[in-house]
Order: sequence, then C-alpha cells, then structure tokens
Amino acid sequence: MIHTYPPLNLEVRTPRLTLAAATDELLERLVPIVRAGVADVAPWPFDDPMSLYADSPDREWRWLRAIWAGRARVEESFWRLYFVVLLDGEPIGMQDLRGVDFKRFGTVSTFSWLAPGRRGSGIGREMRAAVLHLAFAGLNAREAESDAFTDNHASNKVSQALGYVRNGTTWDTRRGEVAQIQRWVLTRDAWEQVRRDDIELTGVKECLPALGLG
Repeated sequence: MIHTYPPLNLEVRTPRLTLAAATDELLERLVPIVRAGVADVAPWPFDDPMSLYADSPDREWRWLRAIWAGRARVEESFWRLYFVVLLDGEPIGMQDLRGVDFKRFGTVSTFSWLAPGRRGSGIGREMRAAVLHLAFAGLNAREAESDAFTDNHASNKVSQALGYVRNGTTWDTRRGEVAQIQRWVLTRDAWEQVRRDDIELTGVKECLPALGLG
C-alpha cells in the first residue's frame, strides 16, 4: 500500500530483515507483544516513563499514543521516524531514528526494542546497522549517538561492534531508581569503515521534504 504521507513509505531492507515504516496496520500486529511486556526482568533497560514493562496495565494504549504523537510532530527542528522490524514478514520489534536540528547539526540518535524471544541472535545489531545506513547513506548524517544503561550489555555491545566510541556517561531514572547511562557516538568516517553494500533503501527521496531536508 502506498501512503499519501511519505514517511510511511520508508523501508530499509537487509538480507536478514526489513525495517518498515510503522503504519497503524503494522503497529496493531505488534500489540500482543507490547501487551505481554517487552521487559519483565532486571536489569531494566528503559528509562522513565516507559510503557513496555510487563506490569504496566495500560501499556498498549500509552505505547500507541506515544507513537502517534511522535509521528505527528515532524518539523525541521525535530523528527522521529518509527520502524517495525520484520523478520520473514513477522513483526518482532521496533527501531526508531530521531533527529534534533538535524539540518544544522547532522546528528541522529536511535532507540529500539525486540520481543523477548528474539534476543541474542544478532538481530539487534542487524536492525541498528540498517537504520544507520538510512541515516548516513540516505540522509547524509554527520554522526549518530546512542546510549544505554551501563548494565544493558546487549545494547552496549551492539554500539561497540558497529564502531561507536564511548562518549561519557550521564544519569537517568528507571522504575524510579537512579542509574548510570553510557553514551556512545559514531562518526561518519567510522561508519564508512564498516559500511555495508547489501542494504537497500526505499522512499528516501520522497521523504526529504517532509523532514525539512528537501
């Protein structure tokens, strides 16, 4: 289906998976995973507030509202692109790409989650590599930032494996408790060293005006 709104036509394909723009149809297919809870054991991976914990009673409503609000807030100074991760056509998680004053600074940041049963098999690294290809090859980013709680070893290992370097620490709360966050940065030159030639982008040119980049 071709959508009138260009960001909903974006797609990134790797040999292993597809990042498809998060349409309402795809979000509905993710609802059962969100309803069950994406995180149910410590160490808790998400900062506050977060609707993906297993004991959040209205999590799917709050999750949908947050994505709808994020999709609606698209301007030159701020945008966030939401993608559903598809493995063999099955939705298994999400990967987001955010730009703040991107036209001026060229910096993006990422956020992602996977269904509990899909972790530990390299999918997290593959989906991050896919969205970085969109950022650098498609949108001409200068650098990409990421962060994770210091005990979120899976996320931090993905950053390290993809060429990010440590960029200091900061603090945030999760479930009301203060915890330390490791910050990471990936420059364009570093990305070029690991750039892949097997990732395909669809709909980028048509999307640029909507992001204030036309």
